[in-house]
Amino acid sequence: MQDHTQLRAFELADEVAILTYLETRNFPKDEMYGLTSQMRRSAVSVPSNIVEGCARESQTEFLRFLEIAFASLRELRYQFGLSKRLGYFDENSFTGYDSKLLEAEKVLGSLIRSLCSPNRLQSKQPG
Repeated sequence: MQDHTQLRAFELADEVAILTYLETRNFPKDEMYGLTSQMRRSAVSVPSNIVEGCARESQTEFLRFLEIAFASLRELRYQFGLSKRLGYFDENSFTGYDSKLLEAEKVLGSLIRSLCSPNRLQSKQPG
């Protein structure tokens, strides 16, 4: 079991979730049950899955939840791009949000790769 608050990936995912809520406040009202809701669900899923993975006892389960979190982050990236193309983001918001998404993807992806590395897997096998 790990403390999720010690992971940079969690910190960034939490920031992305907060930014998503703030940015989607100004989406058109007719998107309340569409893109707004979907983006918020995706955004909350990322840190939630990191927290749940950290609560698991096995490394395999931890990794599985990190992979789910990463998939939700990629889903959010698509939804963000779609909302940008629909004109729901202004240029300043777009740049800040985009860079935070990218940083979160890089950090979470690196964490997943580090857990999948052959050396790390070999060290977990009985000797």
